[in-house]
Amino acid sequence: MLARVFSAAVLGIDAYLVDVEADISNGLPSFSTVGLPQGAVKEGRERVSAALGNAGFTFPLKRTTINLAPADIPKQGSAFDLPIALGILAASGQVPPELLERHAFVGEVGLEGGLRPVRGALSMALAARAAGLSGMVLPLANAAEAAVVEGFEVRGAQTLLEVSGFLTGQRPLVPHRVDLAALMRERAADTVDFADVKAQHVAKRALEIAAAGGHNILMIGPPGAGKTMLARRLPTILPTMSLEEALETTKIHSVAGTLRAGHALSAVRPFRAPHHTISDAGLIGGGSHPRPGEVSLAHGGVLFLDELPEFRKNVLEVMRQPMEDGVVTLSRAAMSLTYPARFMLAAAMNPCPCGYYGDTTRTCRCGPIAVERYLSRVSGPLLDRIDIHLSVPAVAYQDLAAKHSGELSVAIRERVEAARQRQRARFQGQHGVHANAHMTPRDLRRTCRITNGIDALLKTAITRLGLSARAYHRVLKIARTIADLAAVPDLTTEHVSEAIQYRSLDRGGAPV
Repeated sequence: MLARVFSAAVLGIDAYLVDVEADISNGLPSFSTVGLPQGAVKEGRERVSAALGNAGFTFPLKRTTINLAPADIPKQGSAFDLPIALGILAASGQVPPELLERHAFVGEVGLEGGLRPVRGALSMALAARAAGLSGMVLPLANAAEAAVVEGFEVRGAQTLLEVSGFLTGQRPLVPHRVDLAALMRERAADTVDFADVKAQHVAKRALEIAAAGGHNILMIGPPGAGKTMLARRLPTILPTMSLEEALETTKIHSVAGTLRAGHALSAVRPFRAPHHTISDAGLIGGGSHPRPGEVSLAHGGVLFLDELPEFRKNVLEVMRQPMEDGVVTLSRAAMSLTYPARFMLAAAMNPCPCGYYGDTTRTCRCGPIAVERYLSRVSGPLLDRIDIHLSVPAVAYQDLAAKHSGELSVAIRERVEAARQRQRARFQGQHGVHANAHMTPRDLRRTCRITNGIDALLKTAITRLGLSARAYHRVLKIARTIADLAAVPDLTTEHVSEAIQYRSLDRGGAPV
């Protein structure tokens, strides 16, 4: 007898529908799975056979064939355990097949018959809804994540017996509900605030500009100046995530396996801070079974690279293309996967090996050659892609001892939100352009009117600083963001002058 069960599989961060066909026929007892099963899918036959027996079902001692269609795409993971088990039960007449035609089923099955969570539940639910199915049954631990898909019934179960009871009508499974509005309000749960940072007014201003325009930023200063403290508070002033952004971020973290169990939606912008010993595959993504890397896990948020020169050069260089394109494409012999990677890069470094070059309170022990060699660990092409180069000096004692606190993150975020709103209105209908940092040269010509005064100022800056064409465009993008923060429609020389000040490394040597 033949039975058909709908399931889903993840490819990149998206999913596609899989038809699990189970055929039981006369012949010597055997169990074979076809359709390019890999690793855990092949091992699933042992889990399924043991689970069926331990749950009180009869495993047919006949020739059992499982086909996973489309058969030309490799299938990975343990999410096919549940649909395979249900296919066998339906093909052997132990459960009715009616509800199998309207629902998708995913989940790992334990030897005792329990259901365990899988990766990519949100992507699978979206794929099942797009295919016209009315609902999905999956492990209870994944139910909250998948239930954020509107207009789609998601039911969670803890055991194989509960699923069989749902199919026979003996045990109803209540659709899981989540409050999307409440989930999106998680934004108010920030545990850090810009008010914690004493002094550093120039740095706060630069970070506000970076957040308002989506610009990358590099902070250079001595140890203990507050670079890491500032970077960790950058997400608190970024615009509140939209539902579309939250869904895309949740899909990435679900596929990567970093979404917390029972967590429905990632409504807070991510902050990723990998250690400098990370590999290029860990940063960009990949592996024998490709997974998103840190640049994708930071999508929609901040990727913080502390001690930037300590990262291996080949690791940093592979980041250049994602910084420009906003996506990562992993090409393998069998397939090509694309992960989103539209992140803000925040990096920090010391001005020299000892860390005290240019410090007024400590003496630098490094010679000019050592300083130059240290700075050269970060390549020019990578620095060119970082919009803002910011000097962060040490904080004086009187500032540290001051009782008054700085401006709250919520106040800064209001100005950032207003600037982003102007940019969204300006770029409405343009694909891939959501902030000033994403503008193309054509967008710059359209949005940045250069007067005679601005032209003379830019000419002087390019001549003296030796700015590249990319750096010239970066200056204009920063100036456009400064104007948006000031709610001014046209650029002025003041906006451009301030933007040029944020290209300190172009002036040669370490900033002081």
